[in-house]
Amino acid sequence: MDVMRKTNSAEPEIAASVDNIQPASRGLRIDPDLERRVVRKIDFHLIPLVMCLYLVAFLDRSNIGNAQVAGMGKDLGLSDDQYQWLLTIFYIPYIVFEWTALMWKVVPPHRWAFACVLVWGLASTLQSTAYGFSGLLASRFFLATAEASFAPGIPYLLSFFYKRKELGIRCGFYVSAAPLATTFAGALAYGITSGYPAIANWRLLFIVEGIPSVLLAFVAFKYMPDSADTAHFLNEEEKQVARTRALQQTGSLGAARVGHVNLKETVQTLKDIKTWIPPLMYFSCNVSFSSLPVFLPVILQNMGFTAVNAQGLTAPPYLPAFIVCITTTWIADRTQQRGAVLVGLSLVGGIGYILLAMCKSVGVRYFAVFLAAAGVFSCIANILPWTINNQDSDSKRGAGIALLNIIGQAGPLLGTRVFPEREKPYFVKGMWICAAFMIFNALLALTLRFYLAWENKLFEKREAESRPNRNRTKPDSAEFEDEGPGFRNVL
Repeated sequence: MDVMRKTNSAEPEIAASVDNIQPASRGLRIDPDLERRVVRKIDFHLIPLVMCLYLVAFLDRSNIGNAQVAGMGKDLGLSDDQYQWLLTIFYIPYIVFEWTALMWKVVPPHRWAFACVLVWGLASTLQSTAYGFSGLLASRFFLATAEASFAPGIPYLLSFFYKRKELGIRCGFYVSAAPLATTFAGALAYGITSGYPAIANWRLLFIVEGIPSVLLAFVAFKYMPDSADTAHFLNEEEKQVARTRALQQTGSLGAARVGHVNLKETVQTLKDIKTWIPPLMYFSCNVSFSSLPVFLPVILQNMGFTAVNAQGLTAPPYLPAFIVCITTTWIADRTQQRGAVLVGLSLVGGIGYILLAMCKSVGVRYFAVFLAAAGVFSCIANILPWTINNQDSDSKRGAGIALLNIIGQAGPLLGTRVFPEREKPYFVKGMWICAAFMIFNALLALTLRFYLAWENKLFEKREAESRPNRNRTKPDSAEFEDEGPGFRNVL
Protein backbone atom coordinates (compact mmCIF):
# COMPACT_ATOMS: atom_id res chain seq x y z
CA MET A 1 0.00 0.00 0.00
CA ASP A 2 1.35 3.42 -0.87
CA VAL A 3 1.87 5.51 2.22
CA MET A 4 2.02 8.72 0.21
CA ARG A 5 0.96 9.91 -3.20
CA LYS A 6 2.61 12.79 -5.05
CA THR A 7 0.58 15.29 -7.02
CA ASN A 8 3.64 16.31 -9.04
CA SER A 9 6.50 14.05 -10.02
CA ALA A 10 8.87 16.92 -9.39
CA GLU A 11 7.98 17.02 -5.73
CA PRO A 12 10.79 15.86 -3.43
CA GLU A 13 10.80 12.62 -1.46
CA ILE A 14 10.91 12.89 2.31
CA ALA A 15 14.55 13.16 3.29
CA ALA A 16 16.26 12.28 6.52
CA SER A 17 16.87 15.97 7.07
CA VAL A 18 13.99 18.41 6.74
CA ASP A 19 15.96 21.63 7.04
CA ASN A 20 15.00 22.68 3.52
CA ILE A 21 11.40 21.49 3.59
CA GLN A 22 8.92 24.31 4.11
CA PRO A 23 5.25 24.12 5.11
CA ALA A 24 4.44 25.24 1.58
CA SER A 25 5.56 21.88 0.17
CA ARG A 26 2.05 20.66 -0.51
CA GLY A 27 2.58 17.67 -2.82
CA LEU A 28 2.43 14.95 -0.20
CA ARG A 29 -0.73 12.90 0.26
CA ILE A 30 -1.50 10.13 2.73
CA ASP A 31 -3.63 7.06 2.14
CA PRO A 32 -6.79 7.87 4.17
CA ASP A 33 -7.29 4.34 5.52
CA LEU A 34 -3.70 4.10 6.65
CA GLU A 35 -3.85 7.54 8.25
CA ARG A 36 -6.96 6.57 10.20
CA ARG A 37 -5.16 3.47 11.42
CA VAL A 38 -2.22 5.54 12.62
CA VAL A 39 -4.49 8.01 14.43
CA ARG A 40 -6.36 5.14 16.10
CA LYS A 41 -3.07 3.66 17.32
CA ILE A 42 -1.97 7.02 18.72
CA ASP A 43 -5.36 7.38 20.41
CA PHE A 44 -5.11 3.92 21.96
CA HIS A 45 -1.61 4.43 23.39
CA LEU A 46 -1.47 8.14 24.22
CA ILE A 47 -4.93 9.33 25.28
CA PRO A 48 -5.55 6.74 28.05
CA LEU A 49 -2.07 7.48 29.43
CA VAL A 50 -2.49 11.26 29.66
CA MET A 51 -6.03 10.79 31.00
CA CYS A 52 -4.76 8.52 33.78
CA LEU A 53 -1.97 10.93 34.65
CA TYR A 54 -4.33 13.92 34.78
CA LEU A 55 -6.85 11.89 36.76
CA VAL A 56 -4.35 11.18 39.54
CA ALA A 57 -3.06 14.76 39.31
CA PHE A 58 -6.54 16.12 39.90
CA LEU A 59 -7.14 13.63 42.72
CA ASP A 60 -3.95 14.75 44.43
CA ARG A 61 -4.80 18.42 43.90
CA SER A 62 -8.39 18.41 45.13
CA ASN A 63 -8.47 15.73 47.84
CA ILE A 64 -7.59 18.33 50.45
CA GLY A 65 -11.31 19.26 50.48
CA ASN A 66 -12.22 15.68 51.33
CA ALA A 67 -9.43 15.56 53.92
CA GLN A 68 -10.78 18.71 55.57
CA VAL A 69 -14.24 17.19 55.91
CA ALA A 70 -12.61 13.99 57.24
CA GLY A 71 -11.11 15.89 60.18
CA MET A 72 -7.74 17.22 58.99
CA GLY A 73 -8.36 20.77 60.15
CA LYS A 74 -9.57 19.65 63.55
CA ASP A 75 -6.65 17.24 64.12
CA LEU A 76 -4.03 19.82 63.12
CA GLY A 77 -5.76 22.77 64.74
CA LEU A 78 -6.07 24.71 61.47
CA SER A 79 -7.96 27.98 61.41
CA ASP A 80 -10.22 28.85 58.48
CA ASP A 81 -7.61 31.35 57.26
CA GLN A 82 -4.90 28.67 57.33
CA TYR A 83 -7.07 26.27 55.36
CA GLN A 84 -7.70 29.01 52.79
CA TRP A 85 -3.94 29.46 52.46
CA LEU A 86 -3.45 25.73 51.88
CA LEU A 87 -5.72 26.12 48.86
CA THR A 88 -4.22 29.39 47.66
CA ILE A 89 -0.56 28.33 47.96
CA PHE A 90 -1.17 25.67 45.32
CA TYR A 91 -1.75 28.28 42.63
CA ILE A 92 1.19 30.57 43.39
CA PRO A 93 3.82 28.17 42.00
CA TYR A 94 1.25 27.21 39.38
CA ILE A 95 1.54 30.77 38.07
CA VAL A 96 5.30 31.19 38.59
CA PHE A 97 6.20 27.94 36.79
CA GLU A 98 3.65 28.02 33.96
CA TRP A 99 6.40 28.88 31.48
CA THR A 100 7.61 25.30 31.90
CA ALA A 101 4.81 24.23 29.53
CA LEU A 102 7.40 24.96 26.84
CA MET A 103 9.64 22.25 28.32
CA TRP A 104 7.54 19.64 26.51
CA LYS A 105 9.25 20.94 23.37
CA VAL A 106 12.72 21.17 24.92
CA VAL A 107 12.98 17.92 26.91
CA PRO A 108 11.95 14.47 25.60
CA PRO A 109 8.35 14.11 26.83
CA HIS A 110 8.82 10.70 28.49
CA ARG A 111 11.57 12.11 30.72
CA TRP A 112 9.71 15.31 31.52
CA ALA A 113 6.54 13.41 32.39
CA PHE A 114 8.46 11.02 34.64
CA ALA A 115 10.08 13.82 36.65
CA CYS A 116 6.85 15.80 37.08
CA VAL A 117 4.64 12.86 38.04
CA LEU A 118 7.20 11.41 40.47
CA VAL A 119 7.66 14.72 42.31
CA TRP A 120 3.95 15.44 42.70
CA GLY A 121 3.24 11.83 43.70
CA LEU A 122 5.80 12.01 46.49
CA ALA A 123 4.61 15.45 47.62
CA SER A 124 1.00 14.27 47.69
CA THR A 125 1.80 11.16 49.70
CA LEU A 126 3.95 13.09 52.17
CA GLN A 127 0.97 15.27 53.09
CA SER A 128 -0.08 12.31 55.23
CA THR A 129 2.96 12.84 57.47
CA ALA A 130 2.19 16.48 58.26
CA TYR A 131 1.70 17.45 61.89
CA GLY A 132 1.08 21.13 61.37
CA PHE A 133 0.25 23.92 58.98
CA SER A 134 3.83 24.46 57.75
CA GLY A 135 4.33 20.83 56.72
CA LEU A 136 1.14 20.80 54.69
CA LEU A 137 2.02 24.16 53.15
CA ALA A 138 5.41 22.87 51.97
CA SER A 139 3.89 19.70 50.52
CA ARG A 140 1.24 21.66 48.64
CA PHE A 141 3.91 23.98 47.22
CA PHE A 142 5.97 21.15 45.73
CA LEU A 143 2.83 19.37 44.57
CA ALA A 144 1.79 22.49 42.67
CA THR A 145 5.24 23.10 41.19
CA ALA A 146 5.33 19.62 39.66
CA GLU A 147 1.74 19.74 38.43
CA ALA A 148 2.27 23.19 36.89
CA SER A 149 5.09 21.71 34.84
CA PHE A 150 2.91 18.85 33.64
CA ALA A 151 -0.85 19.33 33.30
CA PRO A 152 -1.12 22.68 31.46
CA GLY A 153 1.35 21.52 28.79
CA ILE A 154 -0.48 18.32 27.82
CA PRO A 155 -2.77 20.00 25.23
CA TYR A 156 0.42 21.46 23.74
CA LEU A 157 1.96 17.96 23.67
CA LEU A 158 -1.15 16.60 21.95
CA SER A 159 -0.72 19.19 19.19
CA PHE A 160 2.50 17.37 18.22
CA PHE A 161 0.45 14.27 17.42
CA TYR A 162 -2.86 15.58 16.04
CA LYS A 163 -4.03 17.98 13.36
CA ARG A 164 -6.23 20.97 14.12
CA LYS A 165 -9.57 19.24 13.47
CA GLU A 166 -8.47 16.21 15.48
CA LEU A 167 -7.29 18.07 18.56
CA GLY A 168 -10.48 19.25 20.28
CA ILE A 169 -11.99 15.86 21.11
CA ARG A 170 -8.62 14.63 22.39
CA CYS A 171 -8.38 17.66 24.69
CA GLY A 172 -11.94 16.86 25.72
CA PHE A 173 -10.98 13.34 26.75
CA TYR A 174 -7.96 14.72 28.60
CA VAL A 175 -9.85 17.39 30.55
CA SER A 176 -12.75 15.00 31.19
CA ALA A 177 -10.38 13.16 33.52
CA ALA A 178 -10.89 16.06 35.96
CA PRO A 179 -14.62 15.49 36.61
CA LEU A 180 -13.97 11.74 36.45
CA ALA A 181 -11.27 12.17 39.11
CA THR A 182 -13.63 14.16 41.26
CA THR A 183 -16.18 11.36 40.93
CA PHE A 184 -13.54 8.91 42.13
CA ALA A 185 -12.49 11.34 44.86
CA GLY A 186 -15.97 11.40 46.31
CA ALA A 187 -16.38 7.62 46.13
CA LEU A 188 -12.88 6.94 47.49
CA ALA A 189 -13.25 9.49 50.26
CA TYR A 190 -16.58 7.98 51.23
CA GLY A 191 -15.06 4.48 51.40
CA ILE A 192 -11.96 5.53 53.29
CA THR A 193 -13.53 7.95 55.75
CA SER A 194 -16.46 5.69 56.61
CA GLY A 195 -14.11 3.11 58.19
CA TYR A 196 -12.02 3.10 61.35
CA PRO A 197 -8.36 2.60 60.32
CA ALA A 198 -5.39 2.61 62.69
CA ILE A 199 -4.38 6.08 61.48
CA ALA A 200 -6.53 9.15 60.91
CA ASN A 201 -8.89 8.85 57.97
CA TRP A 202 -7.52 11.93 56.25
CA ARG A 203 -3.94 10.62 56.47
CA LEU A 204 -4.99 7.34 54.89
CA LEU A 205 -6.76 9.33 52.16
CA PHE A 206 -3.53 11.10 51.17
CA ILE A 207 -1.61 7.79 51.14
CA VAL A 208 -4.17 5.84 49.11
CA GLU A 209 -4.48 8.60 46.50
CA GLY A 210 -0.79 9.58 46.40
CA ILE A 211 0.95 6.23 45.85
CA PRO A 212 -0.66 5.56 42.42
CA SER A 213 0.95 8.76 41.11
CA VAL A 214 4.40 7.51 42.12
CA LEU A 215 3.82 4.21 40.33
CA LEU A 216 2.42 5.89 37.21
CA ALA A 217 5.59 7.99 36.90
CA PHE A 218 7.47 4.85 35.88
CA VAL A 219 4.69 3.88 33.48
CA ALA A 220 4.99 7.31 31.83
CA PHE A 221 8.77 6.93 31.51
CA LYS A 222 8.37 3.64 29.66
CA TYR A 223 5.32 4.27 27.50
CA MET A 224 5.03 8.04 26.85
CA PRO A 225 5.97 8.59 23.16
CA ASP A 226 8.26 11.51 22.36
CA SER A 227 6.77 11.98 18.90
CA ALA A 228 4.51 10.08 16.53
CA ASP A 229 7.28 9.26 14.04
CA THR A 230 9.45 7.66 16.76
CA ALA A 231 6.62 5.91 18.65
CA HIS A 232 7.39 2.31 19.59
CA PHE A 233 3.86 1.15 18.77
CA LEU A 234 4.01 2.16 15.08
CA ASN A 235 5.64 0.05 12.38
CA GLU A 236 7.86 1.60 9.70
CA GLU A 237 5.02 2.18 7.25
CA GLU A 238 2.97 3.89 9.97
CA LYS A 239 5.93 5.98 11.08
CA GLN A 240 6.26 7.23 7.51
CA VAL A 241 2.64 8.37 7.68
CA ALA A 242 3.40 10.11 10.99
CA ARG A 243 6.35 11.90 9.36
CA THR A 244 4.14 13.08 6.52
CA ARG A 245 1.49 14.34 8.95
CA ALA A 246 4.19 16.29 10.81
CA LEU A 247 5.36 17.83 7.53
CA GLN A 248 1.80 18.83 6.72
CA GLN A 249 1.51 20.56 10.08
CA THR A 250 4.75 22.51 10.39
CA GLY A 251 7.23 21.42 7.70
CA SER A 252 9.25 19.50 10.31
CA LEU A 253 9.37 15.86 11.25
CA GLY A 254 7.91 15.02 14.65
CA ALA A 255 11.28 14.26 16.23
CA ALA A 256 12.69 17.53 14.87
CA ARG A 257 9.93 19.45 16.67
CA VAL A 258 11.42 18.60 20.07
CA GLY A 259 14.58 20.24 21.44
CA HIS A 260 14.22 23.94 20.64
CA VAL A 261 11.92 26.97 20.80
CA ASN A 262 11.74 29.75 18.19
CA LEU A 263 11.98 32.97 20.24
CA LYS A 264 10.99 35.20 17.30
CA GLU A 265 7.72 33.33 16.85
CA THR A 266 7.15 33.42 20.59
CA VAL A 267 7.40 37.23 20.64
CA GLN A 268 5.11 37.50 17.59
CA THR A 269 2.47 35.52 19.44
CA LEU A 270 2.43 38.03 22.28
CA LYS A 271 1.58 40.82 19.81
CA ASP A 272 -1.60 39.10 18.62
CA ILE A 273 -4.87 40.03 20.35
CA LYS A 274 -6.31 36.55 19.84
CA THR A 275 -3.55 35.26 22.13
CA TRP A 276 -4.77 37.43 25.02
CA ILE A 277 -8.54 36.83 25.11
CA PRO A 278 -8.41 33.06 25.87
CA PRO A 279 -6.28 33.68 29.01
CA LEU A 280 -8.98 36.04 30.30
CA MET A 281 -11.55 33.34 29.60
CA TYR A 282 -9.40 30.79 31.38
CA PHE A 283 -9.08 33.15 34.36
CA SER A 284 -12.86 33.47 34.53
CA CYS A 285 -13.47 29.73 34.38
CA ASN A 286 -10.71 28.95 36.85
CA VAL A 287 -12.38 31.02 39.57
CA SER A 288 -15.03 28.29 39.61
CA PHE A 289 -12.92 25.37 38.35
CA SER A 290 -10.51 25.66 41.27
CA SER A 291 -13.08 26.18 43.99
CA LEU A 292 -15.85 23.72 43.13
CA PRO A 293 -13.97 20.43 43.78
CA VAL A 294 -12.33 21.55 47.04
CA PHE A 295 -15.36 23.32 48.49
CA LEU A 296 -18.17 21.06 47.30
CA PRO A 297 -17.87 18.63 50.25
CA VAL A 298 -18.13 21.60 52.64
CA ILE A 299 -21.04 23.12 50.67
CA LEU A 300 -22.92 19.80 50.76
CA GLN A 301 -22.23 19.39 54.46
CA ASN A 302 -23.77 22.80 55.02
CA MET A 303 -26.87 21.67 53.12
CA GLY A 304 -27.50 19.41 56.10
CA PHE A 305 -25.75 16.20 55.09
CA THR A 306 -23.40 14.36 57.46
CA ALA A 307 -19.66 14.55 56.71
CA VAL A 308 -19.58 10.97 55.39
CA ASN A 309 -22.67 11.42 53.18
CA ALA A 310 -21.35 14.73 51.88
CA GLN A 311 -18.24 12.89 50.67
CA GLY A 312 -20.38 10.41 48.75
CA LEU A 313 -22.71 13.04 47.28
CA THR A 314 -19.81 14.91 45.67
CA ALA A 315 -19.50 12.13 43.08
CA PRO A 316 -22.79 12.20 41.05
CA PRO A 317 -22.58 15.80 39.68
CA TYR A 318 -19.26 15.09 37.99
CA LEU A 319 -20.36 12.09 35.92
CA PRO A 320 -22.58 14.21 33.62
CA ALA A 321 -19.74 16.78 33.47
CA PHE A 322 -17.44 14.01 32.19
CA ILE A 323 -19.91 13.17 29.40
CA VAL A 324 -20.55 16.82 28.49
CA CYS A 325 -16.79 17.51 28.23
CA ILE A 326 -16.35 14.83 25.59
CA THR A 327 -19.60 15.53 23.75
CA THR A 328 -19.13 19.29 23.38
CA THR A 329 -15.51 19.06 22.21
CA TRP A 330 -16.61 16.53 19.58
CA ILE A 331 -19.42 18.82 18.43
CA ALA A 332 -17.04 21.79 18.25
CA ASP A 333 -14.56 19.73 16.19
CA ARG A 334 -17.24 18.65 13.74
CA THR A 335 -18.84 22.08 13.35
CA GLN A 336 -15.68 24.18 13.84
CA GLN A 337 -17.84 26.46 16.01
CA ARG A 338 -16.04 26.31 19.35
CA GLY A 339 -16.97 29.85 20.34
CA ALA A 340 -20.71 29.19 20.11
CA VAL A 341 -20.28 26.03 22.19
CA LEU A 342 -18.37 28.00 24.82
CA VAL A 343 -21.07 30.67 25.03
CA GLY A 344 -23.71 28.01 25.69
CA LEU A 345 -21.63 26.16 28.27
CA SER A 346 -20.75 29.38 30.11
CA LEU A 347 -24.42 30.25 30.40
CA VAL A 348 -25.23 26.76 31.73
CA GLY A 349 -22.54 27.13 34.41
CA GLY A 350 -23.68 30.67 35.21
CA ILE A 351 -27.29 29.55 35.67
CA GLY A 352 -26.11 26.82 38.03
CA TYR A 353 -24.33 29.32 40.25
CA ILE A 354 -27.26 31.76 40.15
CA LEU A 355 -29.54 28.99 41.44
CA LEU A 356 -27.03 28.18 44.18
CA ALA A 357 -26.97 31.85 45.18
CA MET A 358 -30.72 32.43 45.15
CA CYS A 359 -32.33 29.16 46.23
CA LYS A 360 -32.54 27.58 49.68
CA SER A 361 -34.12 24.24 48.72
CA VAL A 362 -31.64 21.38 49.05
CA GLY A 363 -32.99 19.61 45.95
CA VAL A 364 -32.72 22.69 43.73
CA ARG A 365 -29.25 23.55 45.05
CA TYR A 366 -28.00 20.00 44.45
CA PHE A 367 -29.39 20.11 40.88
CA ALA A 368 -27.62 23.44 40.40
CA VAL A 369 -24.32 21.77 41.29
CA PHE A 370 -24.84 19.49 38.26
CA LEU A 371 -25.28 22.52 36.00
CA ALA A 372 -22.27 24.33 37.45
CA ALA A 373 -19.99 21.30 37.11
CA ALA A 374 -21.08 20.55 33.53
CA GLY A 375 -20.62 24.17 32.46
CA VAL A 376 -17.30 24.88 34.16
CA PHE A 377 -15.40 21.69 33.31
CA SER A 378 -16.62 21.65 29.70
CA CYS A 379 -15.61 25.29 29.20
CA ILE A 380 -12.05 24.43 30.21
CA ALA A 381 -12.09 21.47 27.81
CA ASN A 382 -13.00 23.78 24.91
CA ILE A 383 -10.80 26.77 25.75
CA LEU A 384 -7.60 24.70 25.56
CA PRO A 385 -7.96 23.47 21.96
CA TRP A 386 -9.35 26.84 20.83
CA THR A 387 -6.11 28.45 21.98
CA ILE A 388 -3.98 25.93 20.09
CA ASN A 389 -6.20 25.75 16.98
CA ASN A 390 -5.58 29.36 16.02
CA GLN A 391 -1.78 29.43 16.37
CA ASP A 392 0.24 28.25 13.38
CA SER A 393 3.52 26.85 14.74
CA ASP A 394 4.75 24.80 17.67
CA SER A 395 6.51 27.75 19.29
CA LYS A 396 3.44 29.97 18.91
CA ARG A 397 1.22 27.25 20.35
CA GLY A 398 3.61 26.85 23.26
CA ALA A 399 3.66 30.59 23.92
CA GLY A 400 -0.13 30.69 23.70
CA ILE A 401 -0.52 27.86 26.21
CA ALA A 402 2.06 29.41 28.56
CA LEU A 403 0.29 32.80 28.51
CA LEU A 404 -3.09 31.08 28.88
CA ASN A 405 -1.92 29.48 32.09
CA ILE A 406 0.11 32.36 33.54
CA ILE A 407 -2.94 34.63 33.41
CA GLY A 408 -5.59 31.96 33.73
CA GLN A 409 -4.12 30.30 36.80
CA ALA A 410 -4.39 33.60 38.66
CA GLY A 411 -8.14 32.90 38.75
CA PRO A 412 -7.78 30.29 41.51
CA LEU A 413 -6.12 32.88 43.75
CA LEU A 414 -9.58 34.43 43.88
CA GLY A 415 -11.56 31.21 43.52
CA THR A 416 -10.01 29.49 46.52
CA ARG A 417 -10.97 32.39 48.79
CA VAL A 418 -14.61 33.06 47.84
CA PHE A 419 -16.12 30.50 50.22
CA PRO A 420 -14.91 31.54 53.71
CA GLU A 421 -16.45 29.70 56.65
CA ARG A 422 -18.18 32.84 57.88
CA GLU A 423 -20.37 32.80 54.73
CA LYS A 424 -21.91 29.39 55.43
CA PRO A 425 -24.36 27.77 55.03
CA TYR A 426 -25.27 29.25 51.61
CA PHE A 427 -22.02 31.03 50.60
CA VAL A 428 -24.11 33.53 48.64
CA LYS A 429 -21.30 35.96 47.84
CA GLY A 430 -19.05 33.21 46.48
CA MET A 431 -21.85 31.84 44.31
CA TRP A 432 -22.57 35.27 42.82
CA ILE A 433 -18.87 35.83 42.11
CA CYS A 434 -18.63 32.50 40.25
CA ALA A 435 -21.86 33.25 38.35
CA ALA A 436 -20.57 36.66 37.28
CA PHE A 437 -17.33 35.23 35.95
CA MET A 438 -19.17 32.55 33.96
CA ILE A 439 -21.36 35.22 32.33
CA PHE A 440 -18.23 37.29 31.66
CA ASN A 441 -16.69 34.20 30.05
CA ALA A 442 -19.66 33.97 27.67
CA LEU A 443 -19.13 37.62 26.63
CA LEU A 444 -15.41 37.02 26.06
CA ALA A 445 -16.12 33.94 23.93
CA LEU A 446 -18.59 35.92 21.83
CA THR A 447 -16.10 38.78 21.41
CA LEU A 448 -13.29 36.44 20.33
CA ARG A 449 -15.56 34.65 17.89
CA PHE A 450 -16.49 37.94 16.19
CA TYR A 451 -12.81 38.92 16.00
CA LEU A 452 -11.79 35.58 14.48
CA ALA A 453 -14.62 35.79 11.92
CA TRP A 454 -13.42 39.29 10.96
CA GLU A 455 -9.85 37.99 10.62
CA ASN A 456 -11.06 35.14 8.40
CA LYS A 457 -12.61 37.69 6.05
CA LEU A 458 -9.24 39.46 5.90
CA PHE A 459 -7.56 36.16 4.97
CA GLU A 460 -10.09 35.65 2.17
CA LYS A 461 -9.59 39.18 0.88
CA ARG A 462 -5.78 38.88 0.86
CA GLU A 463 -5.91 35.58 -0.98
CA ALA A 464 -8.26 37.01 -3.59
CA GLU A 465 -5.93 40.00 -4.12
CA SER A 466 -2.74 37.95 -4.29
CA ARG A 467 -4.08 35.36 -6.75
CA PRO A 468 -6.34 37.24 -9.16
CA ASN A 469 -5.30 35.29 -12.25
CA ARG A 470 -4.67 31.88 -10.71
CA ASN A 471 -7.06 28.96 -10.57
CA ARG A 472 -8.73 28.72 -7.20
CA THR A 473 -8.07 25.10 -6.29
CA LYS A 474 -9.07 23.46 -3.07
CA PRO A 475 -6.13 23.77 -0.69
CA ASP A 476 -4.36 20.72 0.68
CA SER A 477 -5.07 19.67 4.24
CA ALA A 478 -1.62 20.93 5.08
CA GLU A 479 -2.60 24.46 4.20
CA PHE A 480 -5.05 24.54 7.09
CA GLU A 481 -2.29 23.74 9.58
CA ASP A 482 -0.39 27.03 9.28
CA GLU A 483 -1.24 30.57 8.24
CA GLY A 484 -0.66 29.89 4.58
CA PRO A 485 -3.24 29.80 1.77
CA GLY A 486 -6.49 28.29 2.94
CA PHE A 487 -5.86 28.87 6.65
CA ARG A 488 -8.94 29.91 8.59
CA ASN A 489 -9.42 30.47 12.30
CA VAL A 490 -11.62 28.02 14.13
CA LEU A 491 -14.64 30.03 15.19
